[in-house]
Amino acid sequence: MTALPAQSAPAPRRTSAPKPERRLRPAPEPGRRAKPRLAYAVIALGGVALIVAVQLLLSIAVAQGAYEIDAYQVQQAELAREHQKLSEDLDRVESPQYLASNAEALGMVPNADPVYLRLSDGAVLGQPTPATGAAAASAPLVPNALIDGVPLVTEQQQGQTPNGGTSGEAPATAADAPPVVPPPPAEGLPTPATH
Repeated sequence: MTALPAQSAPAPRRTSAPKPERRLRPAPEPGRRAKPRLAYAVIALGGVALIVAVQLLLSIAVAQGAYEIDAYQVQQAELAREHQKLSEDLDRVESPQYLASNAEALGMVPNADPVYLRLSDGAVLGQPTPATGAAAASAPLVPNALIDGVPLVTEQQQGQTPNGGTSGEAPATAADAPPVVPPPPAEGLPTPATH
């Protein structure tokens, strides 16, 4: 015979406590909500307005800076052109042909027989002769077309520069300059004073 497993006794049922009655009642009225404070709204709007104003001022400043940079670049270009023009004028008046023409206008003549002085013993090398010449003697072999319209020193009016402009100071003329007095001869050759 087989033994059947022992069955346990059924668990006693719990007796539950009486359930309270469920009654329907109306939903509670919503309580007073806290209103957002007016100060927070004013601060938020003021912050937005401040940010917009600062951004506007910054963009105005950047635009103004761009206009100033453009004006400076235009001024720099004009100054560069003026510098180039003055450099060309300076090159013209520094040319050997212009210098020779000015020297001739002042009464200088080229010396065909130069004389040299040897400083070691004071000997004169060559035969000193007075320089004589005419305008044709000092005429340039290669003419310079750039100095055709440039007036010579003797043709310029007082206060006029070689390119036709005016200078701040009037150039000194030969009549205004003090006479050049050579140093008195001493024993040997005169030497320049150096510092």
